[in-house]
Amino acid sequence: MGKCIRHPDRESSFQCMKHTVFLCEECLICRDPELYCKFRQSCPIWFIYKERRREERRNSISDISELN
Repeated sequence: MGKCIRHPDRESSFQCMKHTVFLCEECLICRDPELYCKFRQSCPIWFIYKERRREERRNSISDISELN
């Protein structure tokens, strides 16, 4: 466990292996989503980031369909 890079008062178990920094739940976002990362396939931060983006897209699509 380490301290979040943006919130040093918060403990976190999520570590970016590429940048060797810890991120709390609020800060979980891939720092370089467009650049190659050899850890990406096993990265929980990337997985959560992708899931949040999918959920946002689903919500925006459902909002648009409700308007029609």
